[in-house]
Amino acid sequence: MSAPDPSHQISQRDLRNRSAEILDGLERGERYAVTRNGHHIGDLVPIRRRRRAVSRAEFATVSRGMPRLDDKKYREDMDHHVNDDLYDPYDRAYDRGEFAQP
Repeated sequence: MSAPDPSHQISQRDLRNRSAEILDGLERGERYAVTRNGHHIGDLVPIRRRRRAVSRAEFATVSRGMPRLDDKKYREDMDHHVNDDLYDPYDRAYDRGEFAQP
């Protein structure tokens, strides 16, 4: 992060007396260097907001650079490497005779 703009240097007293104005500035994206007795003691910087969603236009722009997925090749690879029978608990239970056969 870059250093706060020197024109936004505020004293501890300013922070106490003008807190609403300073917080409004933070919401607008302004940054402040806080001083006490003329010594820089910290910075007030706005928090970065996380986006909750990506617009369709942005998704489309990013997706253009992605390689195309060959779904038939993907399915072949999955069939080759994954044995679905190993993961069916009912088939295993029947093989062990845990269920009565109709």
